[in-house]
Amino acid sequence: MALSGRPPVRVDGQTLDPGLQLSLAVFERRSEPPLEALPPAEAREALHRRLAVTNGSPPPVGAVRDLEVAGAAGPLGARLYSPEEKPEDDHRPLIVFFHGGGFVLGDLETHEAPCRLICQHAGAQVLSVDYRLAPEHPFPAAVEDGREALRWAVGHAAELGANPGRVAVAGDSAGGNVAAVAAWESARDGGPTPAAQILLYPATEVNGTSRSRELFGGGFLLDRGLLDWFTELYLRDADTNDPRLSILHAGDLHRVAPALVVTAGFDPLRDEGEAYAGALRRAGVPVVARRFPPLIHGFCNAIGTSRACREALIEVSGAARALLEVAA
Repeated sequence: MALSGRPPVRVDGQTLDPGLQLSLAVFERRSEPPLEALPPAEAREALHRRLAVTNGSPPPVGAVRDLEVAGAAGPLGARLYSPEEKPEDDHRPLIVFFHGGGFVLGDLETHEAPCRLICQHAGAQVLSVDYRLAPEHPFPAAVEDGREALRWAVGHAAELGANPGRVAVAGDSAGGNVAAVAAWESARDGGPTPAAQILLYPATEVNGTSRSRELFGGGFLLDRGLLDWFTELYLRDADTNDPRLSILHAGDLHRVAPALVVTAGFDPLRDEGEAYAGALRRAGVPVVARRFPPLIHGFCNAIGTSRACREALIEVSGAARALLEVAA
């Protein structure tokens, strides 16, 4: 069925969700400058304004408190969400969450709503970490902070009312990279290792040339120009062969935590996320891979305006709950 005079968008055997198609059309008509045309500080403010609409009202949780966790260069701001439901004991699972935003954008506020929804439906505490951003702090600041934050979370889980044996790492997009790298490094450096990793449309290959990057590199919010801008600001003079940039090509994956890898059909990063799920499987790691064909990159930040995005994140949260039920 046509939407506002436009035919349905069908690419690669998939049909874009009609609500997202309408949202993209409205966004296009607003003619706002692209984020990559702005200085980073202004781009961050612009993203805040956009997500204030698409995130919707914050879902209810039992409790929220701000705290500090350890980072690689000093304390980092963090926010702990606790579910309303009362556990049988004081040792809930704990999900350490790293937000997306291309390593340049995003913070605790941009991902308040999705973290709350995950907390609500996963039945777990969610610890959102405000890791350092580029260009002020280029690679490897973000992944180094992720590794230290995981170490801190496991060491302080009991104080937070969580089970140290049921700590997971999670993140979306760039945050998915931070989470995956933290899981990989912890398996190599003596730990502590997470019980699981929950990766939402993760960035797994810097300067990737996948088919999905070609198919969806324009018109679906995360376009080539924005990807290039993120890469330029984050990499600086980094060695592009560093596996912390392209975790898809890392070795020794066989020891990393079981994974839930989530992708979106209309996402430039779709294929590299699914390739990483395949690499984990070949290494013998238990993996659940779930593609949402009608959705776009960043769908966890559209739960206030898209029923399909909200339902997808609820499903992901339920899968995370099941994964953590069988954790130590």
